[in-house]
Amino acid sequence: MHDNVFDRYHFKQSLIHRLDPRVKLVVTVVFILSNALLPDGAWLAFAFCWLLILACNQLAKLGLGYSLKRSFVALPFALAAITAIFSIPGKSLGEWHFLWLTLVPTDAGVLRFVSILVRSWLSIQMAILLVATTQFPDLLHAFEHLRVPRILTTIIAFLYRYMFVLTDEVFRLLRAREARSAGLPGQKQGGSIVWRARVTGNMVGQLFLRSYERSDRIYNAMLSRGYSGELRTLHAHNMIRSDWLVLNATFGALVLIQLIGWIR
Repeated sequence: MHDNVFDRYHFKQSLIHRLDPRVKLVVTVVFILSNALLPDGAWLAFAFCWLLILACNQLAKLGLGYSLKRSFVALPFALAAITAIFSIPGKSLGEWHFLWLTLVPTDAGVLRFVSILVRSWLSIQMAILLVATTQFPDLLHAFEHLRVPRILTTIIAFLYRYMFVLTDEVFRLLRAREARSAGLPGQKQGGSIVWRARVTGNMVGQLFLRSYERSDRIYNAMLSRGYSGELRTLHAHNMIRSDWLVLNATFGALVLIQLIGWIR
């Protein structure tokens, strides 16, 4: 099974890895919320947030640039906020004409847009660090300990677990297609675009049917093994002194960052 397609956990012996998953989850959520509450243009506070992330990377023994190198993949999604450049009132920086539209960028709009990019970039890095240092079953149990509705955690668990199964089915279908599409004499290997579209459509249908049939078999197998809707784990999650120390220290650092961001 191709379990490395989605799993981004990196096994290391570090302080961050040994922390209770509830601590890491709460710290990540509070960090993202703290970023959202910082005012636009709080560059010094944003810099301290990044230093905190770099320190966590180093403590996790992943390297200073681990989360940085992987964070740029998600940044294009933050470009959805580009309309802020033209919609926030402020001092005009020029005038652009595009078809029948007249776009007027403002200094306040540019400041808001860049601040949104920085917030997103920092939040993505912290989320990447969480996934890299916490196994997915531990994350699910952290959700349950924090009283997230069980139906939601169950759906997430099944979605994550059986994405691997679906990926395996896709690889089987691709191998079968390659074995049966050697091409005829005088024709390009693989056939025309129409042929490729028809084969792709058949593959999607086959994937749906196989997934439906397998889901029924899996559910019956789970019931026969005593599944009652509860996710179980072999790891006991108990908060120890180091967990409380890290949690309080992180909260203190985030409060200090908020003070730096708002007191100018």
